[in-house]
Amino acid sequence: MALPSVSTVGDAAGEEFSMVTVAVLGAGKIGHTVLSGLRRAGRPAGTLLATVRRPERAVELSAALGVEVVGNAEAVARAGVVVVAVKPQDAAALLAELAGCFTSDHVVVSLCAGLPTSFFGKRLPDGTPVVRAMTNTPALVDEAMTVVSAGEHATDEHLAVAEELFRPLGRTLRMPEAHQDAVTALSGSGPAYMYYLVEAMTDAAILLGLPRAVAHDLIVQTAVGAAAMLRDTGEHPVKLREAVTSPAGTTINAVRELERHRVRAAVADAVEAARDRAREIAAEQD
Repeated sequence: MALPSVSTVGDAAGEEFSMVTVAVLGAGKIGHTVLSGLRRAGRPAGTLLATVRRPERAVELSAALGVEVVGNAEAVARAGVVVVAVKPQDAAALLAELAGCFTSDHVVVSLCAGLPTSFFGKRLPDGTPVVRAMTNTPALVDEAMTVVSAGEHATDEHLAVAEELFRPLGRTLRMPEAHQDAVTALSGSGPAYMYYLVEAMTDAAILLGLPRAVAHDLIVQTAVGAAAMLRDTGEHPVKLREAVTSPAGTTINAVRELERHRVRAAVADAVEAARDRAREIAAEQD
């Protein structure tokens, strides 16, 4: 299926692109997230295909989103854009199963954490454009951060196709593929860090005597407000933190404890560990 020209893929999605069939291979958590975001954005169910392993999952997906669930080979044959959303350790077997199904006319978008575009290049027809993408679970509420990177044969047009695919889910950003492992560690895994912090703050609030429901509301709205200020003011986080930190006040005492427990260093170590694991995944699979 021919893809739209660059002129029809932009901030206002062209009708031509909206009719290109998108197949999501492996509609688990992340694949479902992509499909549900596209459906919420108004993309016709008839332009979406999905593949799953379990029959009961197929029934659930069709009922929830109205998309057609087919076999892997049929999905590739009918699609112009193929999103590979299986677990990284399952990608090689999937591509082996589909040997001969892909053509260089397909645009392949990988959501397999850790796997470089070269992994796909070795297993797809020569010249097949591959775009590596990393999104995150806030796509479920249209607040994702998605980063796309071009493989060897992917052009600006192919990146634009991937951006159009993920734009309904939140923000998109282009970066060289060399940064994708760091992106995976930061924004891909990032929501988990935020939830961990909220969980810790909730426990602390309960120790102080606040009801759990009240603590939850206080912390969530504080997190939303702080994030909005970071996004909308453009101020450096240090400056925003200093605006809350009065001399000899409550906040500086709290910050002192965070520093004493080396929270800053622990965060850096955590993000680095996630980055290293992404690299290990690539080495294990290739």
